[in-house]
Amino acid sequence: MGLVALGLARHVLRSRRFQEGVAVSAIALGALRGIGQENRASMLARLSAWNKRQVQLLERQAERQVRTVKGAGQMARSGPVTMAAGDHAVAREGRRA
Repeated sequence: MGLVALGLARHVLRSRRFQEGVAVSAIALGALRGIGQENRASMLARLSAWNKRQVQLLERQAERQVRTVKGAGQMARSGPVTMAAGDHAVAREGRRA
């Protein structure tokens, strides 16, 4: 049985059809590997671009929040609003409306 298997293996390995199949398979696997690497690279590029946009968005939101807090603090420090003597009538009309 062992000699038959060895003879069959020798015949298969020397077969031109088998060798061509192995060569085509190797080329196909190499091409698929390259395609996979390109897909991975483009996916990482898209992910990196998305992450950069998210960071910029968060930075803009934080800057707006800081400006809002600073503005509220300045308004609080400015003290109560004082009106001139003639402005009382205008203020009373504004409250009625």
